[in-house]
Order: sequence, then C-alpha cells, then structure tokens
Amino acid sequence: MTTRQLLEIASQHTHLLLGGFGAPPVLAVLLRLWHGRGWGGEAPFKYIYSVLIYLVCIPGMLAATLTGYALLFTGQNLLDVNLLIYALPMACMALTLLVISRAVRFEQIPGFRRLSGLMGMMALTFLILFALSRTRIWLLFGGSIFTLIALAAVIFLALKGAAAAAFGRGAPRKKGSP
Repeated sequence: MTTRQLLEIASQHTHLLLGGFGAPPVLAVLLRLWHGRGWGGEAPFKYIYSVLIYLVCIPGMLAATLTGYALLFTGQNLLDVNLLIYALPMACMALTLLVISRAVRFEQIPGFRRLSGLMGMMALTFLILFALSRTRIWLLFGGSIFTLIALAAVIFLALKGAAAAAFGRGAPRKKGSP
C-alpha cells in the first residue's frame, strides 16, 4: 500500500475524519468547563490536556509536511486536493492549541516542550530540504521519494545532535548541579 492509496482510503471516510478531528477541540472546551478557572495545570487535567495535544499535533505536523511536500516538491495544485486530508488536521491542531492555551499555560503540560521542539525540528528540516531541492542538486532529488526521506532523516538527526550539543543535553551532570 502506498501513501497515495492510504490518503485515498482516508478521503472516502469523511464522517470518520470529521468526527476524529472535530472531537479534540470539543473535548478541550468541555474539559475547560469541567475544571473551572485556574485548575487546568493540576494533576489529572494537565495529563488529559497533554494527551489531547499529542492527538492533534502529530497528525497536524504530518498534514503540514504533506501539504508542503505536495505544494513545493511535486508542484501539486492545492485547489485539487481533499481539504479534509490536507487542511483539517492543521486547523484542528490550531483550534485545539488555542482552546487549551486559554485554559492552561503550555509550560504546565507534560511533554509540550519536547513536542514544540519536534515541531521546530521538522519545520527546519523541511526548509533545509526545500532549499537543497531548489539548488538544482538533481543527483539526489532526481531519485525516488525514498532518497528524499533518507536525506530528511539524516538532516533531522544532524540537527537534533547539533541542538543537543549546543544546549548541553546529553552532557554528564555533576552532583548537585541543576
């Protein structure tokens, strides 16, 4: 099964897409109403918000990558694509993050810093790949999608390692240091 076939199958089930991507913003609003003002950062609620954020950010990031790839690499006309596949996950992500940001500070949500770092790394990797593709390196980008994915993985890992080295992650800590 190819990615295109998977997208075609998903586009045939519009009711599941609408329900699946419509539920997280509604759940975030209901959760905000349930816990009241000022309690969003407390024990059970911050973990539920964390799950909601991951549920919308992973598909949203994938949809953003797919949209960027379709627009910038393949030259596909975005007027011809299914909006439920390309735009709905990003809109759901933005709406859910907006609702959650009104209920709780993102610093209080476990794992949000790592997820926002992943979003930044993916965006930077995509921009580097786009810049490389526009420099007419046909040897690499004249190949298959697997060549592009392999190059993206190498760039992503290089950026991750560079960020870890630059910000001191992974370095051994002395006892008593924060």
